[in-house]
Amino acid sequence: MRSYITAFGKPLAFYSDKFGVFRVKIPNALSGTGLTQFGRALKEIDIELICAHSPQAKGRVERANQTLQDRLTKELRLRGISTGAAANAYLPEFIADYNQRFAVAPRAAESAHRPLAKGEDLERVLTLCERRTLSKHLTLSYNNVIYQIKTKRSAYTMRKAQVEVRENQLGEITIEYKQRPLQYTIYSEQEQQQGKVIEAKLLQPAAARAAARPKQKRGPVPMSHPWRLFDFSENSMLAKERRGELCILRK
Repeated sequence: MRSYITAFGKPLAFYSDKFGVFRVKIPNALSGTGLTQFGRALKEIDIELICAHSPQAKGRVERANQTLQDRLTKELRLRGISTGAAANAYLPEFIADYNQRFAVAPRAAESAHRPLAKGEDLERVLTLCERRTLSKHLTLSYNNVIYQIKTKRSAYTMRKAQVEVRENQLGEITIEYKQRPLQYTIYSEQEQQQGKVIEAKLLQPAAARAAARPKQKRGPVPMSHPWRLFDFSENSMLAKERRGELCILRK
């Protein structure tokens, strides 16, 4: 899609089948936005997504693909092309020849493609985008990594705020709040998940690390603790029950 929009501009709509990349197949999903990553990207740059709802509409696409694949295979064989690099180099010539022989002139000559509007950043739109809710400590988790948000404003103003985590093709992370990037630091990486299967050759080092961890020791309960001050004698508990200070559950 990046190559298409860069070369021609934004179309009014994309026409596709009901593949999972284009639409959410789970009916009445209880979570999420109801859009796939592809659908969300189209919505952000104002492109309508139309999914084929009939076998006839789906058949036109498949018939065109069958024709292209059949003709392309024979053209490659006639030219003795047997490598991917050589096939990719031949594709522009094949496309030009195919369009010259079979293209149909449109009813309207002017192009319906639109340029990107001001403020539409294609590199920002074509990323993986997921929503997260900040904790009271302004942290969030994404791909087993905890990120700590850095802000100059008071922390309580951003507690429970909805932010967007965007990841580009290079794996670079951007965290946005109301379409503005936030500064962050990596708080911790959750390398070991509970219940994670450990390979046999790593089992002994993992057990050694677990044994080396300091164990927390609990001291005796102090005499000033409320549990120590409570009188558990039968007469005392019955007296408190009569005064309404205690409710005793009996079978």
